[in-house]
Amino acid sequence: MTTTIPYTPAVEDRTASLPLRLMLAPAGTAPALLDGAWWPRSRDLTVELPALTAVLDPLWGRITRVTVNPTFWPVIPRKVPVDGHVVGVGWFKAEQDPHKLLLFSYTVGRWDLLVIPPETAPATAARLMIEAADPLGTLTASALMNAAEERRIAEETELSLLSVWDSEGGHGAGLPASRSPVQAVIAQAPEVTNCV
Repeated sequence: MTTTIPYTPAVEDRTASLPLRLMLAPAGTAPALLDGAWWPRSRDLTVELPALTAVLDPLWGRITRVTVNPTFWPVIPRKVPVDGHVVGVGWFKAEQDPHKLLLFSYTVGRWDLLVIPPETAPATAARLMIEAADPLGTLTASALMNAAEERRIAEETELSLLSVWDSEGGHGAGLPASRSPVQAVIAQAPEVTNCV
């Protein structure tokens, strides 16, 4: 005997009015290490999973189980009520990439999604979503996150070096404040003399 427990949120579902931040690999492409990326708004699986499964159920068949690595999820419920059914939640610390969510369906199989931390900057999250949904992608979820962190550090270092350069007389140094940049460039050009 099976029992269906309807999902009725105790408070207004705050994610219902916001678009789901999800990007999937194109349908019919060869399997890659990742099937896409999900950028949840929080680390609360009871709030985030219902919106995710509502989108994925029609595409992949009813999602019945998910697994996570507990490294980035402070609370892992055993079950999460979603629209018309319950999704079982499991966790694996050593066996599962901490940046990956596994979704299982009885009808179709398994999907692996990169989970982008909620606090990630929008530009970085957009780049990660595109990379994770690339059917030719060869990086694991953690490798993508590590590459994104390396890019962030390199960009911050470059900005810091430019700031130091500017403060020590680079870029705009020596330009009179009253002149426009065009006038300043003309004023700094060396005089040309005709040598006959």
